[in-house]
Amino acid sequence: MLDGRTLSAPTSATRPGAADALALLLILAAAVLLRLTSFVPAVVDTDEGLYMVQAREWLNGGWPLVAAWDMHPIGAPAMFALAFLAFGVSVEAVRLLGLLCVIGTGFGLYGAARAAGAPRSVGVAAAVVYAAHSLLLSGLCTNTELLIAPFVTAAMAIAIRGAARALQLVDPAAPGWPSLVAMGLLVGWALLVKQVVVPAGCFAFALLLGPALWRGLLSWRRLLAMAAAYAALCATPFLLAGFAYWIQGWLPDYLDGSILAPFRYSMERIAAAEAWRRIGTAVLTLGLAFAAALAALACWRPRGPLALLTAVAFAWFLIASVAISGPGFFFAHYFLLWLPSLSLLAAVGLWQVARRVARPELSRPVLAGLLLLLASQGWLPEMTERLERGPGLMHRDPVREVAAAVREAAGPDGDALIANYHASVYVIAGVRVATRFPFPPHLTGYFEDLSDTNTTVELNRVLAARPRVIVVDRAWMQTMRPAAAEQVMAAVAAGYDLAATVAERRGPVEIYRVRGAAAP
Repeated sequence: MLDGRTLSAPTSATRPGAADALALLLILAAAVLLRLTSFVPAVVDTDEGLYMVQAREWLNGGWPLVAAWDMHPIGAPAMFALAFLAFGVSVEAVRLLGLLCVIGTGFGLYGAARAAGAPRSVGVAAAVVYAAHSLLLSGLCTNTELLIAPFVTAAMAIAIRGAARALQLVDPAAPGWPSLVAMGLLVGWALLVKQVVVPAGCFAFALLLGPALWRGLLSWRRLLAMAAAYAALCATPFLLAGFAYWIQGWLPDYLDGSILAPFRYSMERIAAAEAWRRIGTAVLTLGLAFAAALAALACWRPRGPLALLTAVAFAWFLIASVAISGPGFFFAHYFLLWLPSLSLLAAVGLWQVARRVARPELSRPVLAGLLLLLASQGWLPEMTERLERGPGLMHRDPVREVAAAVREAAGPDGDALIANYHASVYVIAGVRVATRFPFPPHLTGYFEDLSDTNTTVELNRVLAARPRVIVVDRAWMQTMRPAAAEQVMAAVAAGYDLAATVAERRGPVEIYRVRGAAAP
């Protein structure tokens, strides 16, 4: 049985002071240093480019899901648009947003550890582990998993604090409305980015109020009232955004992209063997973090000093696994949902190992050494990639070269169709988008059936309108539906000239300019 005497945070842990400020500065510095290389490559994961296009179109008056369609809610392009407003329209602005999210998640992990009564060193270690491993699994770019992490982690820290207060033996107290409101709005915004937050949001609510109900500090009537309020708070950002679309006459577009398309996506599944292969790859990629987490679980005792934090982090990890498996595709960046909880477990494991293998006066230096070793799991592969073949640092960046060629071929106010290359080229090149489906898998690829629009008809319309530039990646032809590839190449042969060719690592990328158009 968990003992409240070992689960509650000391009173001093909740008072901000110089030691906490120093710890937060250390977390900030570690995140900045570890993620510096994120500003180098133009593309790490193709999804990021779609949110860039949606954000740019939004700033130009074209709303997400209407001017630029996607199968996610509008939270990611909203955050990208804010980054563009603050820092300018660029890849660097988006990567700075990702860095800020990693820093925010690190602060949240530190707060969660302190709320559970853990030493400051455990909180700092968890934040550093998170920042280092965010370089892996396509986490170097600003993807949805990084965007939702600071909000979910902050909500979990609030929930842990509420649970700890209810479990303490001296003056236990039930969580109040301010905690519930803050947690509900945090989870609500994360839901506006991606619906995979639902399991974590439910777990946070159970963690916040469950211990108080168990100890008789909360009546069932009050619990039901708080549950209804929490549900309303979580739904508020989504409903407000829906209202904004409704008054514009675009509610069907909003519902299609935010609810119906994700549902259609979840109905498709990859083969079980391939799913297990991807899961195994992710586990091996995070292998040292898993080893440290196993040490934490092996050392867990119900009355131990880190009992609550370990139990919550393990339950959170299981909940994140449910969220990862929900869509059924197990893409690499999905496993970034593991990182917050896994980082807490790994930090606890490092602390337990350091406490057992070293004398008390040496435990902190040993913990620091183990933390550096664990952080190297993320940093060394990234630096190896940057130095060996990574674009932009020691070598040329083909994406930026393609964008420059597209900009030159399109000319002022020219439009483009990127048939099967990175959507971020639209933004880097500063060209108009020829279709409301800027993400190639939605228009020419194998996810063409996610929207309520016939994308074959849309492709015919776009090609008939003769966009000034068409971009074709010859080495990625297998990502296109055969019929769509035939349509695009027939249009190219009938009315386009080859303006430029850029050598990608996997093969040539061809930039075609509409025939008869004078070169800018």
